[in-house]
Formats: sequence, structure tokens, C-alpha cells
Amino acid sequence: MSELAAAGVSVEFGATTLFREITFSVEAGERWGVVGRNGTGKTTLFRLLTGEMEPTRGQIARRPGLRVSLLEQHRDFGGAETVWEAAAGQFAELLELERSLIDQAHALEHDASDAAMTKYGHDLERFEREGGYTVAPRVDAVLHGLGFDPAAARTTPVAQLSGGERGRLGLARQLVSPADVLLLDEPTNHLDLETTQWLEEYIAGLTTTVLIVSHDRAFLANVVDHVLHFEGDSATPYVGRYQAFVEQRALRRLTQQRQFEQQRRKIASEQDYIARNLAGQNSKQAKGRRKRLERMPRLSAPVGADGSMSVRFEVAERGGDRVAIAEHVTIGVDDRELVRDFSGTLMRGDTLALIGPNGSGKSTFLRALLGEHPVASGELRIGGGITVGYYRQDLAQVPLDKSLYDVINDLRPTWDRRMVQGHLGRFGFSGDEVQRRADTLSGGERARVALAMLMLSRANLLILDEPTNHLDVESIEALEDAVEEYEGSVLIVSHDRELLRALSTRVWTLHACRITDFDGSFAEWEGVSRERQHAASVKAAEDEALRRVREKQKTARREPPPDDRHAARNAMRTAERRVSELEARIESTEARIAELTRELEDPELYTTPDGVARAGALGVELETRRRELEQTLAEWSAASEALESLSAGSS
Repeated sequence: MSELAAAGVSVEFGATTLFREITFSVEAGERWGVVGRNGTGKTTLFRLLTGEMEPTRGQIARRPGLRVSLLEQHRDFGGAETVWEAAAGQFAELLELERSLIDQAHALEHDASDAAMTKYGHDLERFEREGGYTVAPRVDAVLHGLGFDPAAARTTPVAQLSGGERGRLGLARQLVSPADVLLLDEPTNHLDLETTQWLEEYIAGLTTTVLIVSHDRAFLANVVDHVLHFEGDSATPYVGRYQAFVEQRALRRLTQQRQFEQQRRKIASEQDYIARNLAGQNSKQAKGRRKRLERMPRLSAPVGADGSMSVRFEVAERGGDRVAIAEHVTIGVDDRELVRDFSGTLMRGDTLALIGPNGSGKSTFLRALLGEHPVASGELRIGGGITVGYYRQDLAQVPLDKSLYDVINDLRPTWDRRMVQGHLGRFGFSGDEVQRRADTLSGGERARVALAMLMLSRANLLILDEPTNHLDVESIEALEDAVEEYEGSVLIVSHDRELLRALSTRVWTLHACRITDFDGSFAEWEGVSRERQHAASVKAAEDEALRRVREKQKTARREPPPDDRHAARNAMRTAERRVSELEARIESTEARIAELTRELEDPELYTTPDGVARAGALGVELETRRRELEQTLAEWSAASEALESLSAGSS
């Protein structure tokens, strides 16, 4: 069944056409990736789908009663004070009922009147009917998956969150909302590698329809089954996964190029005939051909890579073999230790990926390497003859009080106007755009200016801190090609797995204050650490199952104590012992799963063949413990229901 449809949709702002004649339909349960260059209208399309905007021409159709949720709508979090309340969003009334049930259950121990029992029974029935047992575990699971501590989230004020944390909280609120269609606009922007993989698995388990604007190619490849590609002044729908889209797009561009060339040759031939015969004895035929030529609809040249960035990094001097050196380095911020006793060397020609969870200290390590942050002990330095080009994650290298022309002119004062404008043109800025002040630029535009500045550095070491955050797919591919052809050394922090797979030759993993040196590419690192990823997914799944158990314990029906009949008391005691035994077994198995997970999460385990073999054995045990826990949870659920039944029967 079609849930959303666009028919001939165009959007114009005055004399400017953003896009025209977009037509596609979305069926229930489909997952669409919306891709294209920045500024082509992807976010505007989302506003059309929610009804926030109306198209200039064409129609948007929605299934009656369709609930559509847009991530951008949830950034202010209403009147929620704590992180947990903000994530729970539209379930506030149901959660208030849960708190009332807990209070009523305690009150029943002192007041077991018919009125109190009736109210409790009615409220409990409503709580079960509206899915109350699943809401809190769902909120907890999503918060946990997105890097929040669910228990701490119940008391942490929203006002204390950073910008990145607010972004993750907005995503959490959207994922737990009771919507039929989720519109996710750059959902991975504030996520690290592990959290992005969790989001992939979470979306894979949804029955909800999902549309995603993203530049993360690995994420799209693992999630979407349709693609809407914005190109030129329109958008084309493609059926199939992201890789199928890439292949279909290349074939479509090739076909368009051939048709364009055929028409161009035909037009040239006709114009030649007309020019030769217009004044001769074939004048009548020439005039007829001219009329037909004037009425012929012209094909446009296909939009391809020509409009993307043209970036190339060059090296002025070769530099020494030891590019960056760390000797027993410890780095901290205030009282918090980020890196402990690390020794390692970045060698000339390496493309080194520095990976780790958000907040672990990767950017601080980069700043310490450049002398912008103190080290607590040890030595961290750049090697002899090494010049550094630094791409900052916050784009602070772009001076906001200058025009784009002045930014480049200050770096190349001997260049004439034509050369400055030509350089900016390589990054998509032409004509009067070069006189724009940098503080008027979007995030993607500022990122392109930062790359234009970096290209002029001619450094032999590039330090790139999240360089893909604001770039579209085409720009990322251009950057990837430029780094691949670069002859210097590269130290890169990124959550873009496709970029890391394509470029990295070594990996430093920052985990629990330790940096582990893996002598291989990121793709090889992913291969040997599959058990690590499996451990994380098992832990997340079991955390959610255990939260469901505890949530049910909180709101379980509590009845007055049974009467003094001997058989009933014995049955109750036996049932209570059985529940207690199973809870103890759950706790023991959970502790072992946590221990196995800690071992498997240690990057040091995967740096030797023996460690990889041990990881495999630990993974087998983890899977055994997981099945054991599932069985014990099922037995606990049955025993709890039996205990509730005995309690109800003896009241």
C-alpha cells in the first residue's frame, strides 16, 4: 500500500527553481535513501512530505491518518527536563500511568478495598492494552544504543547536553515515537562507528517506513532498498540497494551521454545542410529542415562528476621518515584521563585511521600532537622536516569575517584575480559567490572552503578530523580520490567506513584510555574484530531483554497476602523460591556475558594471531551464554506468571 507519493512536484523561490517534476511513490515498509549534492532540495522534500511546505506545482499525497516524524522537529524537546523524558516524547501520559500503578501497588498493602482493587485492575488493563510494558524498555534500549546511560538519563538535565548529544537525543526521541514514517535527515552525523552500526541493526528490525537523507555510503548500503537521487534540477527514483543504484546511475549517465552526442551530431549535420543549401536550388528543403530543427526538443548534457569538487593535494617537500612520534604519552582533560602511556610512530606514506567512541579523546589527541593541548607526561611531537595541513572538525580554520576571495587571496597574495577565482571555482564557487562572507555559508560550503585552503598548504602531512561531516556523496568521492593520489602521510579521524576502507593502511584504536596499533587496513581491522562487533550486539540485545524483565517486575500486579491455608502457603513459597533461583541464575549469566564482552571489546586482543583465535573461542562461549540467558528468561517469565496466578487465586 502506498503511504506517500509525489506527482510532478516542483518548488520555486521567486525566479529560482530548486527542483522540478519529481515523481515517486513510497510503499509501506520500504527504506529509501535520499542522496545528492548539498543544496539540491533534499531537506525541502522532507518538509513537503510532512505538510510543513506546499509545492509550487504538483501534488504530495499521504495515506489518510499517516503519522510522519521528522528528526528536525524534535530538537527543542518541548517541556522535558531530563534526557529520559525528552526521549520518551509522546509517551508521557502512559509513563505517568505507570508511576500511578506503582504507587497503587504499594498502597494495596494497606488498603485492599474493592474500590482500590477495581481502580488498580482497570488501570493495569489499560497499561497493558496500550503497550505500557514495552515503552520504557524501548526508550532504555534506544538510549543505550545511542550512547546514553538509561539509568543516568532519568536524572540528567537536557540543558547539560552538548550539541552532539542533543542531536543523538533528537534521534532517540524520533526512533521511539509511534510514527508510521520516519524521515531521518543525516542521522549518523553525531554517531561514532559502533553507534552507527547499532542504528543500522535497529532500522533493519523496524516495520516502519523510513526515508533517510545521508552521505554515509556504508550506512546506506546496509539499510536502504530504494534510492531517490537529486541531480541537476530534478530527482530520479531507483529500485534496489545502494550498490545497485550506483551501477544504474552510471548506466543512465552513459545512455544520456550517448543520446546527447547523437543529437548534437544530428543538429550539426542539419545546420551544415541548411547553411549550404539555404540560398541554392534546395532552398525549400533547407527551410523545412530549419523549421523542424527549431521545433526539436533539445537534450541536456548529463549531470555527472563535472560539477563536483576538483581537489588535488600536492607535497612541497618530502619530509623525514618518522612523521609523528609518541613516547609514553598520557593526555587528560581536567581530572579525566583520555590516553594513557601510549607509544607509537606514524611513518612516511602511512594513511593512519584513528578510531574510537565519541568523547574518547581523538580530537584532543590531534590537538596535543599539534601543540594546542598539553600532555600530562611523555613526549608527543611532529617529526623533522614535516609540515602539517590540518582540517578541523569544527571548521574554525575558515575566518568568518572575510569574503571567500579574501580568504584565498590572503594565502596566495601574489595571485591575480583570475587565479583566485579559478581556485575557488574548483570547489563550486563562481561569479559573485566569491564575494560572499564566510559567515553566510552553510556547513557544506564552509567545508569546501576549508578544503580549498588545505589544498594550498602543500603540506607533507594531512591531519583530517571528520572531513566528511558536511560533504555530500559526490564531494566525499572527490576527496577520497585526492587523498588516494596524495604522496604524503595522512592521519584521519572519521566515522565514514567507506572512506576508511578505501584509504587506511594502519589503524590506531582508542579504547578505555589505551591506543592499540593495528598493522593493517581498516577493512582488515573490521574482519578480525567481527567477534567484537558480535559481542556489542549481543550485549545490547540482552540489556534490552533484561530491562523488559525489570520493567515487568516494577508494574506487576501486587495482591494482598494469601490466607493461612497451609497448601496455598507452601505453593506460594515454592513458586517464590523458583522465581528467586531463576533471578539469581539470570544475574550470574548476565555477569559472565558482561565479562566476555569486556574481553572481546579490548582492541589489543585482535593484534596477534593467538588473540584472534582466543576471540573466536570467547565468541563461541558468548553465544552459548546468550542462548542460556534466553532460556532462563523464558523460564523466569513462566515462573512469574505462575506466581501471579497463585497470588490472584489465594486473594
